[in-house]
Amino acid sequence: MASRGVIVTCLLACIATIVIGCQTSSQASGEVRYLIGMSQANLVEPWRVQMNHEIKSESQQYTEMNVLFEDAAQSSEKQVKDVEKLLAQGIDLLMISPNEVEALKPIVNRAAEKIPVIVLDRDDPGYNYSLYIGPDNYAIGQQAGQFVVSLLGKQGGNVIEIQGFSDSPPAVGRSKGFREVLSEHDNIHIVDTIIADWMRDRAEDKVKEVITRYPKVDVIFAHNDAMAQGASIAAAKLRIQGIQFVGIDGLSGANGGIQLVRMGVLTGTFNYPTGGKVAVQYAMKLLDHEKGLPRRVTLSSERITRSNFQDGSTP
Repeated sequence: MASRGVIVTCLLACIATIVIGCQTSSQASGEVRYLIGMSQANLVEPWRVQMNHEIKSESQQYTEMNVLFEDAAQSSEKQVKDVEKLLAQGIDLLMISPNEVEALKPIVNRAAEKIPVIVLDRDDPGYNYSLYIGPDNYAIGQQAGQFVVSLLGKQGGNVIEIQGFSDSPPAVGRSKGFREVLSEHDNIHIVDTIIADWMRDRAEDKVKEVITRYPKVDVIFAHNDAMAQGASIAAAKLRIQGIQFVGIDGLSGANGGIQLVRMGVLTGTFNYPTGGKVAVQYAMKLLDHEKGLPRRVTLSSERITRSNFQDGSTP
């Protein structure tokens, strides 16, 4: 019988082989013409996991394409090193979803001097990219504000807003659009703003800390579904009822926003396309030197409520 140490060593070797295979290549065979590097801000947020999945799945439609994936694990310093590593490996095109736009600006612009660069989700005027792909966060914030206004009706109410990172472009845009709509209604008050770094558990902890300060909270709007779910868990543990929870992302699958709406955990959410599939399609166009390509692609977002399921228009 093999010793426990031998078994563990073999198991770890197998796992490492699987992980490396998943992270370094999207193609098992075929003649590779183009090597693409994808630098992801983190793989903790389900939305970013979905983005990578879409990139990998769509890239498999092109036998001449190979994708190398890097995970910055929420560290801008690591993401800079990740991009440098990808450039050293001779990539033909860089895709990047920045952890922090300002910190990544120098390396993004340095890469853009050599190869095409596609930026996903987080934009910055100082980026010299070939193409930006992402939804309009300001418009989504406005949509969320209008939805909350409709939920509260003439009586108005108290709202808590949960942001991701306070200075990230998605958080800034969503909050600005949301607050502008609510500011037009004197009977609606944002009583607190929580920064939860896009994390469900952090949102749960933060909501537990602040929610008992207020006699009544009617709506909690979170900048992603994971934080909205965390807020709902906090309220349930404190046995606080009557709060409606609204999120953003609208992912499918277990604990995704669509399921949370279907289950009644969230009153509504807004789908936030990752742009992964579109990025691969435009990557091929850029690498094939197709003319007339846009510099920005804005992805549309739609509201998801239980009525989507009741009228048969399942997202």
